[in-house]
Amino acid sequence: MTWSFSLGRLFGSELRIHLTFFLLLAWVGFAAYAQAGPAAAVRNLLFILALFACVVAHEFGHALMARRYGIRTPDITLLPIGGLARLERMPENPLHEIWVALAGPAVNIVIWLVLTLLFGTRAALGDLGDGALSSGGFLGQLATVNLILALFNMIPAFPMDGGRVFRALLCLRMDRVRATRIASYAGQGVAVLLAFVGLSTGNAILVLVAFFVFIAAGGENQDVAMRSAARQLRARDAMITRFESLAPDDSVEAAAAALIRTTQHEFPVLQEDGALAGFVTRNAIFKATVEGKSATQPVHTIMETEIPRVGLGTGLERILEALHKGAPAVAVCAAGGEMIGYVTRENIGELMVLKGR
Repeated sequence: MTWSFSLGRLFGSELRIHLTFFLLLAWVGFAAYAQAGPAAAVRNLLFILALFACVVAHEFGHALMARRYGIRTPDITLLPIGGLARLERMPENPLHEIWVALAGPAVNIVIWLVLTLLFGTRAALGDLGDGALSSGGFLGQLATVNLILALFNMIPAFPMDGGRVFRALLCLRMDRVRATRIASYAGQGVAVLLAFVGLSTGNAILVLVAFFVFIAAGGENQDVAMRSAARQLRARDAMITRFESLAPDDSVEAAAAALIRTTQHEFPVLQEDGALAGFVTRNAIFKATVEGKSATQPVHTIMETEIPRVGLGTGLERILEALHKGAPAVAVCAAGGEMIGYVTRENIGELMVLKGR
């Protein structure tokens, strides 16, 4: 995910933090400081950090359960509105998806039980920032928030965990595409309701959550529909065969000129024998220009070399998996190794539209 950086690896997954998370910390700290002074600001910042440690535990609940079914979790990212575990794929088996979805809230329930037994609960969350949190109040309030997180995540609206359980239950009676469509519409309906409540009460965080839920629900619906259609198609059906390429020693200036001259967003860099050396993306060209790198600098210094290569008969579902992992394109190569075309997520989307998927 862009605008995020790594904190290291834990249990086989990279733990990342989004830069906007620090905006949340700044806002919480400033609000508490303005209301009750520096001691309250410190206590509230510690509470937010403790809360997000519970969010990380929640996401690792999903990740470790998914691992039982052979699904890796490349990374987990902390955002101002929570955490995001990026699974390679969701389980196709509805029962497996239910267990993966329930694992996250189950972690919050366990944390709530442990803290409640040790410290009791604080039902009133409005006094966060009043500077009156004692050790017991701090941990008791953290227990209450974990219970709220578990209950909120179990709302049966996609893309929350309850929505995934809802989708999996629907999959027992209908195909996955239709089930996802129903769950995503339910999620967007909940998002509209949350936005209305947030606007009515002046709660900006609730409006932000509503926006995220609405966008994520629609995105999952499109993604599942695309994957379903992709099972019936091959690389030859979607690949771009007419394109402008670059040579490894071509300059950044030449790449910039090609960007303006064509409609391409990425340019394959080919060796003399037609073999693929890498891809130069539009963003790489922009970055090289903004950083003031020499216009005569060869493009092989800014190209991406980790490009998946497939044959003409490779299924589009496998190509989508590669694109989801961050590849700018997937090269389609002949038996001899020379590149004869490439596939991007954008042109797969165009293919789906033309086929009425």
